[in-house]
Amino acid sequence: MTILVKKNATEQQIKAVMEALGNIGLAGSLVQGETQKMIWIRGEETTKMDAIKALVNYEGVEKVNPVNEYYKIVSRKFNPDYSDVSTTKIIDVQGVKIGGSKPVIIAGPCTIFNYDQLLETAKAVKEAGADILRGGAYKPRTSPYSFQGLGEEGLKIMYKVGKEVGIPIITEVLDTRDVDIAAKYSDILQIGARNMQNFELLKEVGKQQNPVLLKRGGLEPTLENWLCCAEYIMIEGNQNIILCERGIPTRMSGEYSRNTLDFNIIKAAQEKTYLPIIVDPSHASGRRDMIEGLSKAALSMGVNGLMIEVMRDNEEQHIKYTVNGENEITGFCDYKQSLEAADFKKLMGCLKNMY
Repeated sequence: MTILVKKNATEQQIKAVMEALGNIGLAGSLVQGETQKMIWIRGEETTKMDAIKALVNYEGVEKVNPVNEYYKIVSRKFNPDYSDVSTTKIIDVQGVKIGGSKPVIIAGPCTIFNYDQLLETAKAVKEAGADILRGGAYKPRTSPYSFQGLGEEGLKIMYKVGKEVGIPIITEVLDTRDVDIAAKYSDILQIGARNMQNFELLKEVGKQQNPVLLKRGGLEPTLENWLCCAEYIMIEGNQNIILCERGIPTRMSGEYSRNTLDFNIIKAAQEKTYLPIIVDPSHASGRRDMIEGLSKAALSMGVNGLMIEVMRDNEEQHIKYTVNGENEITGFCDYKQSLEAADFKKLMGCLKNMY
């Protein structure tokens, strides 16, 4: 259930409601909307309905709302500020407004291999019109013997490049133990598709100040499950969540693409939640020749941005790099789904005609 707080409610009145919730074995999370505050009740409510409904008699309480959905905070239905489907929460990242009238473009390499590689790519994507730089310091790999990323060293490289080029950065975090260090060096934390339902990780990023980009994926990537995962983040206090559709495996996946990009769920999500939604056409298709078409289709649906994988021009499939100046290792980048910098520039020229 939710409690709508009166606009003129005092801190003392809100505190009294919170204490009353505690006395009946529940907890509350205070959420500040655009115009009004709400308290989201946490805990098993079924046997305490009468006690919860009685809270409407407290000073400062405007209304107590029953909630049947599994997700509350991210829903339009229970947020008066975003009841109109045309409204979207705007998340400001160093002046880049995600959720505004202009789609945001996130671009960069899948994996960080070294400083020069990332710096050249960052300069190229920013010059072409990208708003945010992406890059992976921690990489989820199917084989334990594959390159797992540079870790903290990669984060430091990305932070340095972001400051030098003047562009916000986003990076994926895989483990609860790495959340604090990733938050220190990046502007946005990404939860990848494989970790969509890693609930302990969701809770941990929910405690951070950094906005979180949540990709759809996992074993049961339904709309309800996707939004419930966003709820896990928001209930910990982090209200700045960006949803990312990147396609899911279907019976047809593998016939012509890596995944199947689900445009149906984009429309449904826009109706159910006020959170900004972006699309990743690179991971959805796994093919660079499909990126332009999927990007145009996504923008035509009114998504709030795109995440596109970009590598340096003429970057080889096998990239050699050194760790601590000692061992030379050969890494792999997802070159089949990555645009070269020159092609990304051409793509941006086409997409700018759409917004």
